[in-house]
Amino acid sequence: MHITQMVAGSMMTRNGPPLTILGLESSCDDTAAAIVQVDTEGPNILAQVVEGQTQLHNDFGGVVPEIAARAHTEKLDGCVAKVLEQTSKSLDDIDAIAVTSGPGLIGGVLAGVMCAKGLSAGSGKPLIGVNHLAGHALTPRLSDGIAYPYLMLLVSGGHCQFLEVKSPTSYRRLGGTIDDAPGEAFDKTARLLGLAQPGGPSVENEAKNGNPKAFKLPRPLLDRNGCDMSFSGLKTALLRARDAIVEEHGGLPQTHRRDLCAAFQNAVTDVLVEKTRRAIALCPDATAVAVAGGVAANMTIRQGLVALCNAQDLPFVAPPLSLCTDNAAMIAYAGAELFALGHYDDLTLSARPRWPLDQTAAPMLGSGKKGAKA
Repeated sequence: MHITQMVAGSMMTRNGPPLTILGLESSCDDTAAAIVQVDTEGPNILAQVVEGQTQLHNDFGGVVPEIAARAHTEKLDGCVAKVLEQTSKSLDDIDAIAVTSGPGLIGGVLAGVMCAKGLSAGSGKPLIGVNHLAGHALTPRLSDGIAYPYLMLLVSGGHCQFLEVKSPTSYRRLGGTIDDAPGEAFDKTARLLGLAQPGGPSVENEAKNGNPKAFKLPRPLLDRNGCDMSFSGLKTALLRARDAIVEEHGGLPQTHRRDLCAAFQNAVTDVLVEKTRRAIALCPDATAVAVAGGVAANMTIRQGLVALCNAQDLPFVAPPLSLCTDNAAMIAYAGAELFALGHYDDLTLSARPRWPLDQTAAPMLGSGKKGAKA
């Protein structure tokens, strides 16, 4: 028997023949497939394909779930074919198939799960349902091989949480947003200011030439203890500032728009940095502070977190930008860690719109029949 090793939380390696996992991701508006292999040297991304849908949603100012689901259905098979072709492999060479089975837009998640089920049934390969958030949370182990436990700031368009990552199956949520996620706030800010979607890169680009001190925007919840965050009030404050400018100038001058972007970006950075400082205090055994999710691509936010970690004498780990946004390599790797522990599913695997990583924590965002969002 060949043993996959994760001794004392160290980098995942495998003795004997490599473990090869096909991963699928379709939880929002990126259709992705990847093949990740784990051998004696650790994990290696053999191939990955990500096909976005920005053009399909541009006219609507955001992701339309029905359009996204249809696009996933059309593109998933092609993405799988591409990564198999790029690696000169067939499904016979794959040890298991990992797929995002939640949380996310249910139509897209369902498209991925059904595709993975078909591949599993046709090939006889094991099926592994992966929590999308776990994919992000384990990305620093794929990219940098950091040891458990570590502090993870998961910051994206749909999520914002502080997690103590103890193992592939054990997470402790320390705090998170009680309303909008930062990425959602960036998108809404871009929409308010007439910028293109996705909003994160557009706002960041405008902010480069803006004055962050030109407008005084709030830093929500910094006056309260704990690691919870709120960004909806910040968005409302920006809306009021914009309306005042439009009323005074009869429009929104580019200089003012740049200043609003810079002020907004700095406010978000201040909140994330301060809340990260508090989260560090709650994780005295953390080996590092890691960040993942689309908003982690923002360089101002990264620089703020780097400065904090340097002051705290803690390593800061930020995976490559291509692994911070939604991708299938993270799903394949998370599947590899789960498979190594003997965790896999059968064809009864279901798509889940909601699936908190920390099952013991009180819901932060809604509950009801479908369960808590986070």
